[in-house]
Amino acid sequence: MTEKELKAAFQALSPEEKARFLEIENREWLESLEYVLKVEGPERVEELLRLLDEYLFRHGVYPANRLSTPYLNTLPKEKEPPYPGDLELERRIANILRWNVAMMVTRANKKADGIGGHIATYASIAELYEVGFNHFFRGPEAGLDRDLVFFQGHASPGNYARAFLEGRLKEEDLENFRREVHPPVPGGRGLSSYPHPWLMPDFWEFPTVSMGLGPIQAIYQARFMRYLEDRGLKPKSSAKVWAFLGDGEHDEPETVGALHLAARENLDNLIFVVNCNLQRLDGPVRGNSKVIQELERLYRGAGWRVIKVVWGSAWDELLAKDKEGHLLRRFEALVDGESQRYAAFGGKELRERFFNTPELKKLIEGMTDEELTELTRSRGGHDMVKIYAAYKAAVEHRGSPVVILARTIKGYGMGPTVMAKNVAHQVKKLTEEDLREARRFLGIPIPEEKLPELPYYHPGPDSPEVRYLLERRKALGGFVPERRVRFQGGLEVPEEEFFREFYEGSGGREISTTMAFVRILAKLLRHPKIGKYIVPIVPDEARTFGMEALIAQVGVYSPQGQLYVPVDAGTLTAYKESQKGQILEEGITEAGAMAEFIAAGTAYAHWGIPTIPFFITYSMFGLQRIGDLVWAAADQRTRGFFLGATAGRTTLAGEGLQHQDGQSHVYALAAPNLLAYDPAFAYEFAVILEDGLRRMYGRGEDVFYYITIENENYVHPPMPEPREKVKEGILKGLYLFRAGEGKGPKVQLFGTGPILNEALKAQELLAKYGVVADVWSATSYKALYVDAIEAERETRLLGKARRPYVQEALEGHEGPIVAATDYLKALPNLIRGYLDRPFAVLGTDGFGRSDTREALRDFFEVDARHIAYTALALLHGEGKVTKRTLNQARKDLGLKLEEVPPHRR
Repeated sequence: MTEKELKAAFQALSPEEKARFLEIENREWLESLEYVLKVEGPERVEELLRLLDEYLFRHGVYPANRLSTPYLNTLPKEKEPPYPGDLELERRIANILRWNVAMMVTRANKKADGIGGHIATYASIAELYEVGFNHFFRGPEAGLDRDLVFFQGHASPGNYARAFLEGRLKEEDLENFRREVHPPVPGGRGLSSYPHPWLMPDFWEFPTVSMGLGPIQAIYQARFMRYLEDRGLKPKSSAKVWAFLGDGEHDEPETVGALHLAARENLDNLIFVVNCNLQRLDGPVRGNSKVIQELERLYRGAGWRVIKVVWGSAWDELLAKDKEGHLLRRFEALVDGESQRYAAFGGKELRERFFNTPELKKLIEGMTDEELTELTRSRGGHDMVKIYAAYKAAVEHRGSPVVILARTIKGYGMGPTVMAKNVAHQVKKLTEEDLREARRFLGIPIPEEKLPELPYYHPGPDSPEVRYLLERRKALGGFVPERRVRFQGGLEVPEEEFFREFYEGSGGREISTTMAFVRILAKLLRHPKIGKYIVPIVPDEARTFGMEALIAQVGVYSPQGQLYVPVDAGTLTAYKESQKGQILEEGITEAGAMAEFIAAGTAYAHWGIPTIPFFITYSMFGLQRIGDLVWAAADQRTRGFFLGATAGRTTLAGEGLQHQDGQSHVYALAAPNLLAYDPAFAYEFAVILEDGLRRMYGRGEDVFYYITIENENYVHPPMPEPREKVKEGILKGLYLFRAGEGKGPKVQLFGTGPILNEALKAQELLAKYGVVADVWSATSYKALYVDAIEAERETRLLGKARRPYVQEALEGHEGPIVAATDYLKALPNLIRGYLDRPFAVLGTDGFGRSDTREALRDFFEVDARHIAYTALALLHGEGKVTKRTLNQARKDLGLKLEEVPPHRR
């Protein structure tokens, strides 16, 4: 009977007959397997199962429970859809772009040796990009269906080369690649080395070249798209997030750390394309194995749909001839280091080393070395037909994220010095031999005599190539990448009246700045205008920060809703998950939470939705642990509030060395558009939030805020008068909190955060020695420092006689200064050079300890007694306090000064 007749006979059976048939069939298979197991042993069973798998794979069937499948294309040739575009034209476009990338980087390094750039990465990824550009990537005119594309950072010259053909960049612009400060060619703009939205805010959307940051951000962008849709802030759409990354990039923890989240939340709006050119900077990614197989196991194990694009069309005929699986088994024995040699040395090497059995030799009978060389270069990632099939399957897939593992050649088409060689990543200039070979291979019509000039090639604005790519981009909604800011500001944010209750203090109750923050956040969530835009983000510490009531109030976001009755159901703080939940509870992942913060803080640009993220985490695990992501946030003009909780070296009692943060404010100095504050009281915090909302969402400024908050409880006073001056001082970084009274030697005490209370105690201690101390709240040493260096520059270069704010604030307040902080001494020392008087700093340099706050402050010498004694010592240096008084104070204060400073213990 034919296959068709057999199928018809089976379908003709009644349900009872089918059940009986399947029962008999199952028993026969199991009896056969039982015989093999008992007579021939488990090894033979394994062999039979492998043969069955091979049979299934050759027929395009991939069992779901396999972590690894054979080293073949996931989609067999018979399942490839017709190619919808002009293949020959698209290949020519890809090769023109390859040529122009090579010329751009080579010319840049001719003009400025060592300026850098990368040729080989784009050469390997060109077809992967072009299929996307011509058939899949939807641009800004597609509206909410537009795609977000994370481009592989080292391939950025390819994006510039394409924009050149599109007419978005001129040849003068290409000439200024990596020359942003002083572009050498007039009439052109400088092009940044890699994707940098800060430097090219109309072009790049996502910074990706710090390895691992693109993948994790892509995952959380896809997740945040779903969050916006589930909460009704954005209509549901078919928008996709595409992320292009390297195979070697998977050694970065950030690349793989959130894969499970994407699968768990069924992010079928997410597509990873891994450019598996098998090489990293120094050599093979996995020379002794196959990185594609390793990545397949990783992604399938995490719950992703995996599509492998390993072999190009030139292999299809051989695979069809291989009825017994000899080629498949040779593929399984292949390692990447060997594969790299074939791409580098061509057909002769392939004939001698790969086709190394009689059965394999028979497959290539009659093939020339040139035809075998074509086989070495025929990889799935360079075959547009194979790529299109994979992309189409990925876009149409539902229920999980998709990863496409595409095998390519690093430096493809770039000549013998570059292609597939270990040095490929480092090559910045092509030799004459490389130029000739690249011209031939890519089919670029440049005359021989012009080659030494390293000419760009543009086929002309009316050429078939340019007309085609422009038509395709128009059909898909415009150019990509292109950054359009869809929200420019103008959100109606709360004014002073909303925050006024927090200006009045805590009414005699002891609260922490964390508690003050939670109260303000709770009120913001209820605000009729902006409440829906507030996005609280917590990495599994909401209860630590006193936010459990908010969980019950607005819920934790979960795309599945809540499929269980929580153990605390019926209480006021019951754990509530909801598809419309507002809180993003990220679990124990500061990196993931920061990536979500970036997604929420850039939604104003991508979607025109001004979401306002409040990311709260242990300050010790913030800037110190995820500083690279903070830098990426700054680069892409993220807006929002980053809260460092349980902050300060001595405010977190009992925890010790690994939890006590005394350095985050120093790290915060690095990001130019990150404003950093350490408020002591609720009214200070309220003023900072009011300012941030107005600047970021009212005016549309590209800044974001780092604010430290602590868990130490004390009474919060009302805002002093005059309030407008105090508010100005809070934002500028320093204001007079309490003036000293009486007559006597003067001293100025600066306190930050909870250490301000120690300065207030010191004020009282000093009064006993006849010293009058003014107490200042130093809310931001970064703000004071930035203002001072700007004033200094204006005076030096611009002839403006502007004094730094810190000098203006201190005018009329005599005496030396003692600055006490819960952070490194380096922080207050930033302003030392702008002061005209003795200046002593007390800080918490060194490792933390487990103990009480009192003991810790004594250990680090930042408590009221040390502040008072330091003030007396400065006054003694000025001859205003006697040695006898100083010695008596040391005795009175009970100071036992150690010979070895805290930072050496």
